[in-house]
Amino acid sequence: MVGMDIHGYVGGQRLISDQITKPELEVILAELRRTIVDDVPGDVAEFGCYEGTTSVHLVRFLAATDKRLFLYDSFEGLPDKITKDESPAGMQFKKGELLASKKRLITNLKHTGMTMPHIKKAWFSELAPKDVPEQISLAFLDGDYYDSILDPLRLIWPKLSVGSVVIVDDYANEALPGAAKAVDEWLTRHPAKLSVRSSLAIIHPVFS
Repeated sequence: MVGMDIHGYVGGQRLISDQITKPELEVILAELRRTIVDDVPGDVAEFGCYEGTTSVHLVRFLAATDKRLFLYDSFEGLPDKITKDESPAGMQFKKGELLASKKRLITNLKHTGMTMPHIKKAWFSELAPKDVPEQISLAFLDGDYYDSILDPLRLIWPKLSVGSVVIVDDYANEALPGAAKAVDEWLTRHPAKLSVRSSLAIIHPVFS
């Protein structure tokens, strides 16, 4: 896996849904490969997995490692918006949209032939520190809304390993402004290096 050509791999795959693009998937898998090559300790967590569009690729890449994959989703679709999530470009995003069943996720994961990851059904606000890994090397946050990004950030930040990365979807998506607002607010109080690639926020925490 370490020597795998990310571009070639992604180019040969069919994405389960349009909730992520191939350029975005390349970024996520390249960051994952870096954490593995660099021996960054900790497991991998994905908040907001929908039907498993990203999860099926994460589980394949982790198969040759001792890292575990943890998936979190309400399986009830989007929650209510707050003011920070409002955008004229995002009127299509309403409560209950992007609903996918846990059964559908499991079916898609079984098709990979890999070991089933840990799956937790809950709203992110309901999760406690005990529900997430003790050490995290990579976290992918696809919560769409302000609170759904901040809630996981609060949970995972104390458990991030040196060399870890946090990737936030929709940071550059004007239809979902809450994601960027949550990230920007968080980083005013938590040192990190931020870059943006293919609409994703790539966050490398800075440890003193």
